Amino acid sequence: MKTVNVVAAVIRDGDRVFATERGYGPMKDGWEFPGGKVEPGETPEAALKREIEEELATEIEVGDYLTTIEHDYPDFHLSMRCYWCRIIAGAPVLKEHEAARWLSAGELDSVAWLPADITIIDLIRDELTVQS
Repeated sequence: MKTVNVVAAVIRDGDRVFATERGYGPMKDGWEFPGGKVEPGETPEAALKREIEEELATEIEVGDYLTTIEHDYPDFHLSMRCYWCRIIAGAPVLKEHEAARWLSAGELDSVAWLPADITIIDLIRDELTVQS
């Protein structure tokens, strides 16, 4: 099975995180943390900055590594490195997503997460709860 290496930004603003709804492809309408594929020769951090600029026209600072999610989809294996991030310039503009929301710890279950992304919701909720 082919492995797809991606990165995801858990963009945080105080006690909320930024979630996006996919606007295309077989997983359209599922909610995720924004990000994308790591290109050959690119570091995960550089890929994340590039992807967020491309998808959201926003500049982020990549912070602490959160976790790596390993998830088998029917057609591929996903290896997704997740990082805490914060916006340092611009406001998110949806270029590839249908919708976006800032979610507090108590609102994390209010959207239909994609199978890989849902695996870190409890970790994020715990971190948001500890910090608030």
